[in-house]
Amino acid sequence: MNIDARGPRFGAAVTTVILAAVLITGSAWLLAWQTLAFALGAAGGVGRSPYGLFFRGVVRPRIGPPTEFEAPEPPRFAQAVGLAFAVIGLVGYTVGPEWLGLTAAGAALAAAFLNAAFGYCLGCEMYLLVRRVAVRAE
Repeated sequence: MNIDARGPRFGAAVTTVILAAVLITGSAWLLAWQTLAFALGAAGGVGRSPYGLFFRGVVRPRIGPPTEFEAPEPPRFAQAVGLAFAVIGLVGYTVGPEWLGLTAAGAALAAAFLNAAFGYCLGCEMYLLVRRVAVRAE
């Protein structure tokens, strides 16, 4: 079943704000929250992440029914990619080196911003590339 395409983009906007705050404050706790959000999105799909639940329960009823849908697999894969960067960033912020945390959080921020501002999902594109390669290998 396809999902409302606005949901992952909303989640990316929230993620952009959270990761920008992480870079500004250097807060490992805030990055830990974002890591949890990525983990829930990767495990249960973007609709089960905290931002997806907020979108479905609060935002979507106020903006009307969806007009554009997308498959849930690419955004879910993107959440897993975000999780990997967040875990690396968390390691950098908690045990060092700090540049590792800054770099990983910055990379995740760049990807989230691209999705939020322009609707371009790097993790989704990675998913589609991996699928094409896998199909050709068969």
